[in-house]
Amino acid sequence: MAVQLDHFIVPCRDQVAAARKLAEILGVPWAEKGMGPFSPVYVNDGLTLDFIQTDEAFPVHHYAFRVSEHEFDAIFGRIKAAGIPYRSEPHGPMNMKINTDHGGRIVYWEEPAGHYWEILTASYARQKPA
Repeated sequence: MAVQLDHFIVPCRDQVAAARKLAEILGVPWAEKGMGPFSPVYVNDGLTLDFIQTDEAFPVHHYAFRVSEHEFDAIFGRIKAAGIPYRSEPHGPMNMKINTDHGGRIVYWEEPAGHYWEILTASYARQKPA
């Protein structure tokens, strides 16, 4: 069996609201309570993001979700419908643009606690050598 990431703990200020919001945007299931103190988002059959509430300082993380063109359209539609500001680059102003520089489409937005979410249709991290 190949190594697979099974779950990841996402620190936040309001775990139920953060988990619900991400699940709604991605169009995936979630639960208010899961194993232990977490609010899980079931990203796919093999990956769960376990949101945990904390008042302590935590590092901001960047989470990138590779999706199909059809899924991108649906997710991007939910981002726009929810009035969530987005941008075409990982950092900088919310320019309300889509990045197409890497052979696909990419959009970034932020979770209220500061984490960066990204949807992309083609992996720029795994580009084939020339």
